[in-house]
Amino acid sequence: MLLTLTTTHRPATDLGYLLVKHPDRVHSFELPVGAAHVVYPEADERRCTAALLVDVDPLRLAGGRGGGRGRSQSAAPDTFTLSQYVNDRPYAASSLLSSALAKVFRSALRGESRDRPELAAAPIPLQVRVPVLRCRGGSDLASRVFAPLGWAVTAVPIPLDETHPGWGDSRYVDLTLTGTLRLADALNHLYVLLPVLDDAKHYWVAPDEIDKLLRAGAGWLSDHPERATITRRYLAHQRALAGEAMARLAEQQLAEEPPPDSVAGEEHAGAPRQPSLALRRREAVLAALEASGATRVLDLGCGPGALLSALVGDRRYTEIVGTDVSTQALTLAARRLRLDRLPERQRDRIRLWQSALTYRDDRLRGYDAAVLMEVIEHVDPPRLPALEDAVFGHARPATVVVTTPNAEHNVRYEGLGAGRFRHADHRFEWTRAEFAAWVDRVAAAYGYTASIRGVGDDDPEVGPPTQLAMFRTVATGTTVETDTAAAAGLAEAR
Repeated sequence: MLLTLTTTHRPATDLGYLLVKHPDRVHSFELPVGAAHVVYPEADERRCTAALLVDVDPLRLAGGRGGGRGRSQSAAPDTFTLSQYVNDRPYAASSLLSSALAKVFRSALRGESRDRPELAAAPIPLQVRVPVLRCRGGSDLASRVFAPLGWAVTAVPIPLDETHPGWGDSRYVDLTLTGTLRLADALNHLYVLLPVLDDAKHYWVAPDEIDKLLRAGAGWLSDHPERATITRRYLAHQRALAGEAMARLAEQQLAEEPPPDSVAGEEHAGAPRQPSLALRRREAVLAALEASGATRVLDLGCGPGALLSALVGDRRYTEIVGTDVSTQALTLAARRLRLDRLPERQRDRIRLWQSALTYRDDRLRGYDAAVLMEVIEHVDPPRLPALEDAVFGHARPATVVVTTPNAEHNVRYEGLGAGRFRHADHRFEWTRAEFAAWVDRVAAAYGYTASIRGVGDDDPEVGPPTQLAMFRTVATGTTVETDTAAAAGLAEAR
């Protein structure tokens, strides 16, 4: 089986540095089911092509030296006895090619390059061709899985017999992908999607395949329109594994909302890439916490722990508590924080508690600050008074930082029509005036002063994408300067 990877980046031979394979040599690798070879059919400053050839030994694939992992697992296994030895596996791209990619281009898949680190991090023009790919679902499915990732897709069905057109098309396509992407992203797309299109794996699929899928799919799979199909096929239609993977993808999506961080028409070719809105939001929350002087902090509705990771890295915070109603989210947060590997002194600073924000919880009382980062919009409006009482009335931290989307800014997101929210789980999204009214009411009801600021680029017509409120108890923040700042912030938000 064959895959070619071509670039016209100047000098094109830099592809050799990214793949860590010299263009003037033939590189060979032993595989459990055969051998892989990397050669360069063309290599000059204008155009460079690396070809990966995988030579499969059917005897080893059938179980000889390949052992138990040579047994095939698929949705519809072939019951023909000789199919173990006489099949398309040596010729058609499949999970065998995906495994070879992982072994042969390991550092490139991770986006690492000792000699060209800047180039490894940059999008470059790429063309990928897989001349024979078994594609269960045809060219339409190939387009549906690759096109949302930025590829121009050409998937030409291969006829059963060119001399007999009436016989129709085979199950195979000649696939060509063209786009400008990071090489690491391109390789990870192929690593996941080649076996998805083949819809069969040459080895037994175990639970650790979920981690492989999420690792290779980081940054693109959680919001892919075909993520359910991709997940189910990659995990060989095992419902339990697919269900767990989809749940973890949903948690990732929740942690990294909202959708595209750049406003349509705002970025131009050659312009430097702006930090994501998720990152800018975290930085704004951290700045507010620093200004408050807090050392004991609650992250309420912490999800998989995006903010907790930043808090743990700052030694000023002597006690950090993350709470969430979802035990799965807390498990993901613990994994993200690597609690099992932290030194005891570090681990003692962190607590993860299951807790519902609409119920009073005595454990949450007495802390310097609490954060509700992109949380309130996930609460049904009739339950908001219960959240207000539990957080501002019962727990009553000295400082409360709240962020939520600015609904007015949604018109700047392509494909986000009127009345649609940024996330499927949002129960509401407020305009600046609505948020300011809520902040005013809560501050007056519970004895806080408050100020509001925007997060992200401030659009002159619809305001910033995110709005942040900082509440301070009157007992700790009653100076004229603080009250004036709060009034100015509320007036600006209105």
